[in-house]
This record gives sequence, C-alpha cells and structure tokens, in this order.
Amino acid sequence: MVAKPYLMSPRQIDILKTEANRMIELKIVEPGESDFMSPLILVEVSGKDARLCIDYRRLNKVTRTQYFPLPNIEELIGRVSAAKYISVLDLTRGYWQIPLSPRAQRYAAFVTTFGTFRPLRLPFGLKNAPYYFSRLMASLLRNCEDYAVPYLDDVAIFSQSWKDHLRHLEDILDRLSSAKLHIKLSKWQFAQAYVKYLGHLVLRQPAELKAQAIKDFPTPTTKTQVRASLGLGGYYRRYIPEFSVITSPLTDLLKGKIRKFTVNWNETCQKAFDELKDKLIENPVLYSPDFTKPFIVQCDASNIGVGVVLSQINEKEEEHPIMLLSKKFSKTEQNYSTTEREWASIIFAVQKLRCYLDGHQKFDSNGPQSLSVVGQKCGH
Repeated sequence: MVAKPYLMSPRQIDILKTEANRMIELKIVEPGESDFMSPLILVEVSGKDARLCIDYRRLNKVTRTQYFPLPNIEELIGRVSAAKYISVLDLTRGYWQIPLSPRAQRYAAFVTTFGTFRPLRLPFGLKNAPYYFSRLMASLLRNCEDYAVPYLDDVAIFSQSWKDHLRHLEDILDRLSSAKLHIKLSKWQFAQAYVKYLGHLVLRQPAELKAQAIKDFPTPTTKTQVRASLGLGGYYRRYIPEFSVITSPLTDLLKGKIRKFTVNWNETCQKAFDELKDKLIENPVLYSPDFTKPFIVQCDASNIGVGVVLSQINEKEEEHPIMLLSKKFSKTEQNYSTTEREWASIIFAVQKLRCYLDGHQKFDSNGPQSLSVVGQKCGH
C-alpha cells in the first residue's frame, strides 16, 4: 500500500523540509523506505506554527482497532477537585516518547516530494496510538489511584496534606523517570489550590472560556455547524442549567433521515443559540461533592424537558450546586400529564445521579420536586 505525495506549493515544501530535518535531529524519524507509505500533509492554523501530519486514513482502515478505556472526565474532576493540594503534569509530546518496533516502522512510513521516511517514535494519527499510550500510563501509575490519575498525557496528583503531596509527587516523578518520560515544565502546575485540568478549573468551576471567541461564534447555517455549536456547549453541559431544554430548537434541526446540509434557521433557533452562548460566557461555579454530607436533588419538569440540580449545604449553611443535568423529553414523554412528567424527572435524576446517591439509602421527600438525600443508611 503505497500512496503518492500530495501536491504542495514551494512555500509549503520548504516548511515541510524544515520540520522533517528537525524531526531527524530529534531522532523522531529517519530517512528510509518501505512497501507501506502514507502521504504527508501540512496543517496551518492562523496564529499557530504550521504542523506536520501524516495522513494515515488508508492505513487505519485496514488496522485492527484496539480499545483501552479512557477515564470518565466527570469522575476525574470530582476526585481531583476534593483535594487541598493539586499538581498537574503534562508530558512533552507524549506520543513521541514511545519507540516503535521495526515492524511498526514499516507500516507507519510516510512519503514526501523530497523523500521517504520511517518514524522511530509513535506518530500522531495512527488509530491505535491512544490505546498504546493510555495502556502505558495506566501500567506506569498502577496502585497510585488514590492520589494520581492520568488522562492520556495529562497527570493530576492530588493530596489532602502538604506532607502527603510531596510524597505523592516524589513517587510519580520517580515512576516517570524510570520510564524515561519527559515533562513539559512550562505546563507544570505545582501544588495549587485549584488548577486547569481537562478544560476545567479544578476545584471550583470550568476553565475560563474565551468569551470573545464565543461571542463571535458565527450563526450556524449547516447541520455540521449546528453540531459544532452543540459540541462546544455539550462539553460544559454539566455547568449549564437545563442544557437540553435550551438547545432543544437546535437539536430539532438535526432530525430527519433526508440528508440536508442547510438548516431552516428561525427566531426560536437564534434565541436558543444566543442563550447557549450567554450561559457559556457566564462561567458558572460548581463545587466538589462531600460524600460525608447529605445531598439535595431538585427536579423541574416542563413541557419540553427536565432540569436537575444536585447540591449540598456548606459550612455557612448555604446551598451550593454540585452538578446540573437536563434531558429533552421524547414525543411520548411530552404527552405525559404534569404529574407524570414530574415523576419522570425524579426517576431520571435518581438514575443519572446513582454514583452520588448510592449508599445513601434514606430519602426525605418534600414534594415531588425536591428530595433530600440523607447520609445515614437504613434497612430499606
């Protein structure tokens, strides 16, 4: 399977040559031949350095997929955010720190207009690259789950005391050193009360979104653009009250089996789109859960969907939110009576919040819309 190099301008070829020479100096690649060749492409983004990438699409189609479970981001945020001291380490080009076997080098080779090359290190773009990297990090940090969690090349170390944090850091650094992995010091966040981790500000709230970029986000005109806007908001949906209800007019645009690229944008869609952007810019505050204290589950059902708030009472006797959930009702559920919709919202809340409520077996009901989940257990 040999592909021809893509046609490029002289300017782009000069950039590729410079990058290829740099990778040769770093011993990431070497000149070489193979009976498997993928073409090289140049990714250029405004305001950033051009990035050299390999188009492995043809190779990935004939590669057997291997899966390694990535940790649940919400679970990671919850575990890390409860600590008093947090450090976040980021590996320097993590994939490039994993050597390739000669057999893998043969398949991962790439072609350019000025020569052919064989990668010596794991390149970006291979289907199973995340699998091998995640497996490496999980093996390296085995038995450290109580104070360190990896997510690809990001590692969070969290502790309740300064003495423990120093000990935990020493252990993790020793493990990384033994594996000859390198850390990017410019991204090392050391012993902070809160840090940026996986797009969130741990301990309190999501990382500051680029407000101006969100304000300038263009009005969608195609289904692809609608999905992009929903994807941006969806990552932070746990911070947006009644997210599914707000975005209901936008998700309706994606319905239908007929493949249409354009959408029928109206005032209702524009209102929903503007409200979603406003909610993202507000940068709301959520707190980490304390499993020694009671939880409060509040549900609110409308004709369109349901919104749920999980909260607790803090030391100042103030109620603060921990998680926000929402769901858009199906057509069948929209035909429910008011009472049925309220009870459906409670069922949805208990099912979705099982990981928080499990073990707290006594419920005090103050009406169909508010449940206080009490910490002590009972027999039923």
